[in-house]
Amino acid sequence: MAIHHPWWMRNRKKVDKYMKNAKSLLTSQDPNDVVGALSHLNSALSLSPRHELALELKARSLLYLRRFKDVADLLHDYIPTLGTDIEDISSLLVAGSSELSSLRLLPPNHSPGHDEFKCFSYSCLKKKVMTGLRNNPDVKGQWRYMVLGQACYHLGLMEDAMILLQNGKRLATAELRRESISWSDDSFVLFTSESHPQPITESEIVSQLLSQTKLLIRRRTAAIAAFDAGLYSESIRHFSKIVDSRRGAPQSFLADCLIRRASAYKSAGRIADAIADCNITLALDSSCLEALETRADLFRSIRCFPDSLHDLDHLKLLYNTILRDRDITSPVWKRYNVRYREIPGKLCVLTSKFKQTKEKITNRETSNVDYYSLMGVELGCSRSELNRAYVLLNLRHKPERTVVFIDRFDITDEEELASVKNRARLSTLLLYRMIQKGYRAVMSDIEMVEAAAIEKQSAETLIDGNKAAKAVVRKSSNNINVVKGVFCRDMAAVGSLIARAGLRQPIPV
Repeated sequence: MAIHHPWWMRNRKKVDKYMKNAKSLLTSQDPNDVVGALSHLNSALSLSPRHELALELKARSLLYLRRFKDVADLLHDYIPTLGTDIEDISSLLVAGSSELSSLRLLPPNHSPGHDEFKCFSYSCLKKKVMTGLRNNPDVKGQWRYMVLGQACYHLGLMEDAMILLQNGKRLATAELRRESISWSDDSFVLFTSESHPQPITESEIVSQLLSQTKLLIRRRTAAIAAFDAGLYSESIRHFSKIVDSRRGAPQSFLADCLIRRASAYKSAGRIADAIADCNITLALDSSCLEALETRADLFRSIRCFPDSLHDLDHLKLLYNTILRDRDITSPVWKRYNVRYREIPGKLCVLTSKFKQTKEKITNRETSNVDYYSLMGVELGCSRSELNRAYVLLNLRHKPERTVVFIDRFDITDEEELASVKNRARLSTLLLYRMIQKGYRAVMSDIEMVEAAAIEKQSAETLIDGNKAAKAVVRKSSNNINVVKGVFCRDMAAVGSLIARAGLRQPIPV
């Protein structure tokens, strides 16, 4: 007689089989085997969606493959600041790390008194209670802090990464302290041989990421404070430390710092540098609303209306898409600086700017581009000042230098990296050509001014020469009259008079 097992027992056997196959593949640490293990883990999770070990192995496999967006999508309910405004996050950061470390990994819509009713058995309840009495309840989800914290760091969510990594480090230290109580003295390894060095543990990786995260947040906070205080050069210096660092930083975090530095450049009057930062930001994220708006205003300020109209048109298209879809099309964990309720007002302002710019192009006001502001020189500058500004801009905004600069970014996808480089090279090449054209235009003005000054000086010299010649002729005529009025029989005296007057004329009889 055949034995029929219940459905939940059959599913359990299938899940155990999938887990066994996944573990055997993960031991090789080969990327192809890890991808195969992910398929087994997905099959196990389809039968048991809340299987804790399967979730952990899947998250760690995605982290190993550097698929950070998939990790955030898998564990987005456990991101601490999900659904929180940026102002609330900054207030938490100002309050101190003690409040950040006390945050719990709860879903954003969690309310203690409105949980759904769930059926459970007495044995399951007893097991949970005994497990909670024996162990720390936070240790069970410790892997979420570690894995999700690393993913948030690489996604540029620095505040979330700092909260998660701090909690993960605290729990790992507490767990190590509890385990070390039962260890003997021989269990502690004091020295390691150079031939067999110990591998880098997860706690060391977390400590390095945590220190790097704190450093980046500290520098960005100092730069924003300097910008709010009106110290634009100081703000640019702090942002440049982040952007030009050799250690690198996540792509989203660098894009945010670049657009903020562009605003500082704009306030300091460095138009070309501000446009360059907007170009790199749009190469990293082509749908960045703030970068498009800033670059459109910069082109408008130097009266480059066709390029400004192009950016305004792109920005208008994005706003209309958001209004059509009634939501900002982005992942759940990604934050935007613009709110949905503010978009209609921004769209009205944008429409008026679009009409004004189009009217200026229709009236053919595109030829009087302000190249002096683009080059960063004053009207009526000298040749040496223009050459100095041109050399600095030429060295800073070469297309080759921009491509080398993008290589330091934390971009995991090779195809995305190639597209980012192509967009950055094209936009930088356009700016580079604009700088060359601006240099020729300003240099031609300087040459015209110098030519006018030389012509004026030569005219003044000619007038002065004519006046001097007339004076000499007048003096000569006076001397001639003096010689003519002299009557003397002594020829020696007459010769001395002629020599004294400097004349070589015959004496009239």
